[in-house]
Amino acid sequence: MSMTNEERVVSSEELLRDEFGSLRPALVAHCYRMTGSYQDAEDVVQETYLKAARGVDAFEGRSSLKTWLYRIATNTCLTELNHRSRRVLPSGLGAPSDDPGARVFADDSVAWLGPLPDAVLGDPGEVVVRRESVRLALVAALQHLPPRQRAAFLLREVLSWSAAEIADVLGISVPAVKSLLQRARVRLDELDPDARLPEPAEHALLDRYIAAFEAEDTAALRAVIQDDFSLEAVPHPVWFRGVGVCLPFMERAFAARGGPVRLLPTRANGQPAAGSYQHGRAEGLWVFTITGGRFSRAVKFHDPRLVTAAGLPARL
Repeated sequence: MSMTNEERVVSSEELLRDEFGSLRPALVAHCYRMTGSYQDAEDVVQETYLKAARGVDAFEGRSSLKTWLYRIATNTCLTELNHRSRRVLPSGLGAPSDDPGARVFADDSVAWLGPLPDAVLGDPGEVVVRRESVRLALVAALQHLPPRQRAAFLLREVLSWSAAEIADVLGISVPAVKSLLQRARVRLDELDPDARLPEPAEHALLDRYIAAFEAEDTAALRAVIQDDFSLEAVPHPVWFRGVGVCLPFMERAFAARGGPVRLLPTRANGQPAAGSYQHGRAEGLWVFTITGGRFSRAVKFHDPRLVTAAGLPARL
């Protein structure tokens, strides 16, 4: 017995819900790589589902439902990026300050890059695969690519799509796709991938950093950071590099913070991270980079929503 049109629509909607549900973490990661913002990625993925739900009864099945959803998500990202500035970290705005007493101030006029908590990446078996493609340094570098180059690079290098599939999504020729990929690779060749440690070693190093930070012990902090350690905080454009500047700045910050701060370990962007709490309330998320067995970079994102997104409590 053949299905009625109504039954076919219901069946298509059920397939969409199932496929979207299983694919959602991967779509969020893809849209985060494109936009550089977890919140923007969530919005785009929600919009992707709404667009797909409106058009599912006309889905012709020339590609898989998964490919169709990625096509919608990618083009939604491209539309959004046409109206947005490139997202940056403080180090993307200029040279570090060499004055540990420099005034630190917020600048909300800047389009800031945000982190992606590992907790939103989905099934633990797939998280490991996705972590490398959402590293903070890589996502920051991707923001330097024009949106179409960025889309082509991610669809090819992360999702392993063919040039023909990418051409279909972007509405351009295969030679144009190959040109986009070539230019993107040349630009990203400047990226020096962060050296990585096995996770148990990362956990132990993070525990030492947290203990030193909570105790306001700059000597203990010095033992776990590189000489060229850099310290950044979003949304503050002023940043610091080198222990001779960072440690005196941290001493000044410890003296001014008006109460104990607690850090709870987590992960974001496939890297060690920590939720920060003051007076028992979440205040922001730290994301750390490890190079050569010690911390080489710490970036704090002043947004308590990121702490809960990372699976940590809003209050202690």
